[in-house]
Amino acid sequence: MTQSKTLDDLILPGTPASVRAAYATLAERAQTQQFGLLEDDVVVLDTETTGLSFKDCTLIEISAARLRGREVVETFETFVNPHCLIPAEIVQLTGISQVDVADAPDARDAVAALADFVGGAPVLAHNATFDRTFVEAVPGGVNVSDTWIDTLALSRIALPRLSSHRLADMAEAFDCASVTHRAGDDVAALCGMWRIILCALTDLPAGLLGHLADMHPEIDWPFRPVLSHLALADGPVRFSLKGVRAQLLGESVAKQRDDAAEKDHVKPVTATEVREEFGSAGAVTRMYERLESRPEQVQMSCEVADALATSTHRAIEAGTGVGKSVAYLLPEVLFAQRNNVTVGVATKTNALTDQLVSHELPALAEALPHGLTFASLKGYDHYPCLHRLDRAVKDELPFSLAQHDGRSDNAVGGDMLTAIAVTYAFACQSPDGDLDALGIRWRYVPRQMLTIKSGECLHARCPYYPNECLLHGARRRAASSDVVVTNHSLLLRNVEAEGKILPPVRHWVIDEAHAFESEARRQWVVEVSGEEARMAFELLGGTKTGVIHSLLVQSTMLDGSTTIQGLLTKAAATVARASVDVADLFAAVHELAVLARSDGGYDLMTLWIDADVRASEPWAAVRDCGQKAASVLAEGVKQLKEAQAFLAGASPQLAADLGESCRFLGDLLAGIRLICEGEDDRYVYSAQLSRSKRRMAAERLVAEKIDVGVDLAERWLPEMESVVFTSATIAVGDDFKHFNEGVGLSRLPEGKHRDLRLDSSFDYDSHMAVVVAKDMPAPSDRAYIGTLEDLLFDVHVSMGGSVLTLFTNRRDMERVYEGLRPRLAAEGLDLACQERGTSPRRLRDRFMKEESLSLLALKSFWEGFDAQGDTLRCVVIPKLPFASPNDPLVRERDAREERAWWRYSLPEAVISVKQAAGRLIRSASDSGVLVLADSRLATKRYGKTFIKSLPSKNVQMLDSTNVRRYIDFWRQSQG
Repeated sequence: MTQSKTLDDLILPGTPASVRAAYATLAERAQTQQFGLLEDDVVVLDTETTGLSFKDCTLIEISAARLRGREVVETFETFVNPHCLIPAEIVQLTGISQVDVADAPDARDAVAALADFVGGAPVLAHNATFDRTFVEAVPGGVNVSDTWIDTLALSRIALPRLSSHRLADMAEAFDCASVTHRAGDDVAALCGMWRIILCALTDLPAGLLGHLADMHPEIDWPFRPVLSHLALADGPVRFSLKGVRAQLLGESVAKQRDDAAEKDHVKPVTATEVREEFGSAGAVTRMYERLESRPEQVQMSCEVADALATSTHRAIEAGTGVGKSVAYLLPEVLFAQRNNVTVGVATKTNALTDQLVSHELPALAEALPHGLTFASLKGYDHYPCLHRLDRAVKDELPFSLAQHDGRSDNAVGGDMLTAIAVTYAFACQSPDGDLDALGIRWRYVPRQMLTIKSGECLHARCPYYPNECLLHGARRRAASSDVVVTNHSLLLRNVEAEGKILPPVRHWVIDEAHAFESEARRQWVVEVSGEEARMAFELLGGTKTGVIHSLLVQSTMLDGSTTIQGLLTKAAATVARASVDVADLFAAVHELAVLARSDGGYDLMTLWIDADVRASEPWAAVRDCGQKAASVLAEGVKQLKEAQAFLAGASPQLAADLGESCRFLGDLLAGIRLICEGEDDRYVYSAQLSRSKRRMAAERLVAEKIDVGVDLAERWLPEMESVVFTSATIAVGDDFKHFNEGVGLSRLPEGKHRDLRLDSSFDYDSHMAVVVAKDMPAPSDRAYIGTLEDLLFDVHVSMGGSVLTLFTNRRDMERVYEGLRPRLAAEGLDLACQERGTSPRRLRDRFMKEESLSLLALKSFWEGFDAQGDTLRCVVIPKLPFASPNDPLVRERDAREERAWWRYSLPEAVISVKQAAGRLIRSASDSGVLVLADSRLATKRYGKTFIKSLPSKNVQMLDSTNVRRYIDFWRQSQG
């Protein structure tokens, strides 16, 4: 059941009191405020369809209402006969049955009647693109109206501090008619919301609506008439975003907390104090209406407090259900407040970050006597640059950087203007925040229109720096907060940048720590991509195109323009030569494909660049081309830096525009030298290659750190006072050795870290059965796919669907799907597959929505996927997830160490299986079956290592033909 939304639930944490108060009175004020033509004769419309696909689905219901003032003066309702069966999930969602549509008009007649009703009046629809596309797909549909206004996008401009702009959520929060997924009810809800949206628009700062309405008049933007009409009430007011943000943020500048590294002593949080806060009168009890006593949670919290008090590190494995977040947040917050320092939490997934920022931290703040302060920090490209936002209103729209997908420049431009408007509204009401939740259609809005990279930032030369800037302001406020929440990638980039990105936090919790080592390897990889180099050279351009051309034009009026133009012209010639030489390099790289192993028929291949490869003739050509390209690039970098230095005195903005290009060429130069020379033995070198010249653009040269634990132990951990690594899956059995080596803990002096393993608070033995199909053929056996298909058929039928099967390679998954899907369909069971081009997020949403749907999926579903209850009743792992023996890192380790497979590949596979098993039980009431369809668990001595690491000891070794009977028996025993 969906939990009801109040307005307080919907308003984002951190919303200023004045904005919150304005939102609270909107419904009342909207009853009396007058909006003239905007409510004189408009039609509110909604449709229901057989599904979401514009290509394959069709209308089944249309509802509309004509508004005049505050009254609905006329309504239109009709079912539509789709001349096909309505899918069961649509019947369940809408309540529209086959009987309802049997005698209804067909789509052509229904839309013709709708056109007569609308009579060309403006149409309001929530997510208007959806309704308009279905209506206009019907012959005559284009006659309904020329003006469609998307109230979903408009509500994001009007109400930027809402966490959701779903019509159902807003209608409930503002006490409008409820939304029931029937067109008539949805129309009634939107009729009520229309005046609230208009009233909220008038609450935006004086002059803003006119500022937005006047931008880029060449674009036919559907919101322009609405904003222009409402702007008349402001009169000729000049809008200043800087003034609005200065007033929003007030005069006070938060004081930065102490650097914990500079403190002689700290005031500890004791175990007794921690236990009191988990007691009947404590803060944790006040956070929840009903709190189950979890001894493991208290033990973990005491361990974190001890790490803080003794300036030591911890690796804590805490099983699902322990309540890790609260266990570490409580002592960390108390320690931060007591010692006037800032502590940090780094997570892997956005889901956990959002949970901390939107739920746990606000709840803990309310429960603590003096509250707490917290901030969330992300990378540069997550925050709008307000200086660039101002320029976007005046500069030409960047159509060349946007995808079009067959859409016109005007349609894409409309999305760009909407993005600008939403960002302005958000900046006017938000002291902090980023772009991620604003609903911007990034497919059509180039991110660089609203954001910058670090090298492009003007810093002190920017009118918004530092306090009014959302990015730098957030970082200053973070430095004065109790807690900073960020992600693994930004923390690791901060290590690489020697601490210049984040505040000086010395006490960290690394949640989801099982992924920290692999994320460090990703963040510190050095790549040289032929396609990225080509695009960057295109953007940099020369005397006739790109950045250099733009700078030549803009510098004509500057002091010293002759010198500047001479430097840029000279650099342009060198850049042109470098572009050709880098293209020649990748032509030579393509010829390395003759040395690469075929790993199963797919076009892309990976070549480990070892001593034998470097001694080959194809590599000699790569080396020679690399040396030539590096020489010209070095010359180009030098010339561009000279031009940038000269520009800095005359125009800091133009110098900043050139700075990012200089950085790109410098990084490209360093990468080519590192990989082509291959002398740094801290790296493993490889090439991503294609057999086909058509896919040469995807080819890359790669240098990957072999041992990131060394870097963490030398460059980061010594700078930290305490780091708590925690996850449900970091130990192999009871052994933390593999994890500790990966993150550098094993290289610290004795006594600097401690390990702790805490069992789950859930009763896994009673709620989770583990079945090992002990007679499965080896994955290389010709009988493997057929046997696996038979086993999966039995599992799916006995479970009645709701099965997640996790594959290690796409080829096996697709072959099984081809045979299994029709067999299950004959049993009335639906099966989906993570096919090429499929959005994992949409697949997840569909799996969660359709309770009996089963799914065949790849790596992105092995972890971080939470599906409580009957949505997921069974997880199947067909093959143990060992790293490919052809992976360059695996081969490099094998070449350097005798027992590398046992030291690295085995524990990594065990942890992956533990992660996958963790998808099954997400709450105390969940139950399910884990099926391991790899006979090596029964035949190889390392099989016991996997079995011992599983959370449930209820393990059965069965022949595959007996699995179905066992599952049937187990389900009956569960009641």
